[in-house]
Amino acid sequence: MPDQPPAIEVTHLVKTYGGVTAVSDISFTVAQGEIVGFLGPNGAGKSTTMRILTGYLPATAGTVSICGASVAAEPDLIKRRIGYMPENNPLPEDMRVSEYLYFRGRLKEVPRRKLGPRIDEVLEVCDLKRVRHKIIGQLSKGYRQRVGIAEAILAEPPVIIMDEPTIGLDPHQILIVRDLIASLRGRMAVIISSHILPEIEMTCDRVLIINQGRVVASGTPADLRRDIFGQSSYQLEINGDPAALPAILAELDATLQVSEQTAPDAAGFRRVTLTTRREDDLGEPLLRALASKNLRVRALSRRQPTLEDVFLAATRRSWDAVAPLSRDAQPAIKPPTATP
Repeated sequence: MPDQPPAIEVTHLVKTYGGVTAVSDISFTVAQGEIVGFLGPNGAGKSTTMRILTGYLPATAGTVSICGASVAAEPDLIKRRIGYMPENNPLPEDMRVSEYLYFRGRLKEVPRRKLGPRIDEVLEVCDLKRVRHKIIGQLSKGYRQRVGIAEAILAEPPVIIMDEPTIGLDPHQILIVRDLIASLRGRMAVIISSHILPEIEMTCDRVLIINQGRVVASGTPADLRRDIFGQSSYQLEINGDPAALPAILAELDATLQVSEQTAPDAAGFRRVTLTTRREDDLGEPLLRALASKNLRVRALSRRQPTLEDVFLAATRRSWDAVAPLSRDAQPAIKPPTATP
């Protein structure tokens, strides 16, 4: 049996508007059943890329395929394979929830005999049964977002694309939407664009970060932390001779070292920051080692870089890489010539 094609395959994608490049040579894949977070600053090219994936916007160059079919060559087939929830999802405010889902199901060519049971199923999955007969315009923001997700998954497409699905929701509503998206894992490939990075970290299998139209980082959150930072850090508050620390740390782990320390406070405790390339927790061995050398510990905490730290570092690194090129491309400024 031949291998299945990726759910989404993007190769050397380029999109320009009047000479301005919005997407510059992006390539990535999303496996079937995988949930991928698509991150980037405002203006990075996220929404443009997602519109190209859905076929709403043509690419200037490059190729995009959905489950092996070309978006450019087979747009009608692609629309049957994608469920799309755009940012600020427009919904008809004068229709009832069940009426709207029936209407969208017929447009998506769901057979009549299957449509009723399928609507019941998505209402259950999206926790919408209690509002199935309510008019959409009278629903809260959270319910409207769930109606948008229900519509996206109604025809059971292999690919779901969501642009800011949790924007404007309260924490309880975000939790419901997060669980709903997680329930799609293994059944549908999902690509999510969001500015709520903790939600992406908790929901997604993998993360793509783009900046200035380019992919600047890709991988699991754990892989990106390791690749970009390569270390964990520990915050200590200790009382004792700081000169003894290097020898203690070297015995515990060769990569464990002091990166920063403050002057002692009135009680004689100083704050010390340690870094290490070890990923396992060194907290307990560290406490024992310090106590054995008569160093008193008032506080110990471990800090791993968050996805927000990774996002900021990856985008900053890409800006720093482009900045020297921009300066080199500018002509040298000559001093004005004195007029006679």
